Amino acid sequence: MNEQSRRPRQQGKPYRRPKKDPVRMLAFDALRAVDERDAYANLVLPPLLRKAREKGDFDGRDAALATELVYGTLRRQGTYDAVISACVDRPLREVDPPVLDVLSLGAHQLLGTRIPTHAAVSASVELARVVLGDGRAKFVNAVLRKIAQHDLDGWIEQVAPPYDEDPEDHLAVVHSHPRWIVSALWDSLGGGRAGIEDLLEADNERPEVTLVARPGRSTADEILGALGDENALPGRWSPYAVRLSEGGEPGAIDAVREGRAGVQDEGSQLVALALANVPLDGPDKAWLDGCAGPGGKAAMLAGLAAQRGALLLASEKQPHRAGLVAKALAGNPGPYQVIAADGTRPPWRPGTFDRVLMDVPCTGLGALRRRPEARWRRRPDDLDGFAPLQRGLLRTALDSVRVGGVVGYATCSPHLAETRAVVDDVLKQHGGGSAELLDARPLFPGVPALGDGPDVQLWPHLHGTDAMYLALIRRTA
Repeated sequence: MNEQSRRPRQQGKPYRRPKKDPVRMLAFDALRAVDERDAYANLVLPPLLRKAREKGDFDGRDAALATELVYGTLRRQGTYDAVISACVDRPLREVDPPVLDVLSLGAHQLLGTRIPTHAAVSASVELARVVLGDGRAKFVNAVLRKIAQHDLDGWIEQVAPPYDEDPEDHLAVVHSHPRWIVSALWDSLGGGRAGIEDLLEADNERPEVTLVARPGRSTADEILGALGDENALPGRWSPYAVRLSEGGEPGAIDAVREGRAGVQDEGSQLVALALANVPLDGPDKAWLDGCAGPGGKAAMLAGLAAQRGALLLASEKQPHRAGLVAKALAGNPGPYQVIAADGTRPPWRPGTFDRVLMDVPCTGLGALRRRPEARWRRRPDDLDGFAPLQRGLLRTALDSVRVGGVVGYATCSPHLAETRAVVDDVLKQHGGGSAELLDARPLFPGVPALGDGPDVQLWPHLHGTDAMYLALIRRTA
């Protein structure tokens, strides 16, 4: 008789198979994809939600909860890591990533939602039983019960260093940003605690879904009329913008399905409009978008160019992204061309264009509301990797524009190393007074808090947009 057979049968409840909760299973699958494949939640989540709806597992409320669990957990990851670390007896790096994902989902339900404590713990433990097994589910249960002993404010008092001792570390824990990003954003804002806290809070808020009515193909009034006042509002600043109410589905809108409108942050619209509206002397027939992928700004510029009888050349280095540009521009009412080309070694001749947009690759620190996981992936040395490319593309832009023409240098990052430092360096290298900065602020009519100029930095907490940057430069010789 072996040891197993000699043991008396345990008395008590019979074994119960764990019950799968489709909402939390989907949220866990999305977090695993973000962690394992470096995927972005905004790309992973929609197909998972669509598949769940097709299977009949989800209704609208389920989809909303799953979305909140994924994005809320990613946005608050830094804060939750500090809380979880205080509740386990080992460094977080020694906790298996799937276990940490379940704990983080549970922490968000306990500290960041109105889900009752008992329901948050029991649902998270049940998820752990399904995806981790009964043994590790007991660990999850023990940790979450510790977390449930305090609310978020109570935990922050325990895990965040005092502001007076280390302001940047305090803000990093409280607002769930890496310390180096807190420091960089603070420098870009120019000081003041209220400003930095407002910005960090805005980064952790769910952004509005904003549409752009592509010029010549649709209008904001058309989209607003189709949706009704209860489902949409006009943009704050862009005449082409429409803001969807919470839960609005862009793919259900005819103009979006037909390509006559698209999803585009209002800050990106304002940047394209500003370049298009700079007064020029002389011809205005040839425009260039030198980093056009995936095509949002190019589609707006192509429509505006067509209204003036101008042609837009949209250039994108990556062929698959050039395909996205071509799709965005399909149906434009005027002439345009899309090519796959390296913007630092362009195939066109110098001085060809009247207007040039260079929306350069960057760290994306201006869009942390939309891609919260990016804050945990980026490192300070990423700036060194982007720096030569950003400068090279701006030099190409200045070479590509004719004398009297205008270049717009844009980036979705407020980091000074990617904005003013790039512009200042390239203008110094260009030498001989052959280019001058223009005051971009008058080209953002009605938009407040644009600073001292001449460049413009938009902010989530001030303008409700991504933190887009624009410098306008005229070629003078």
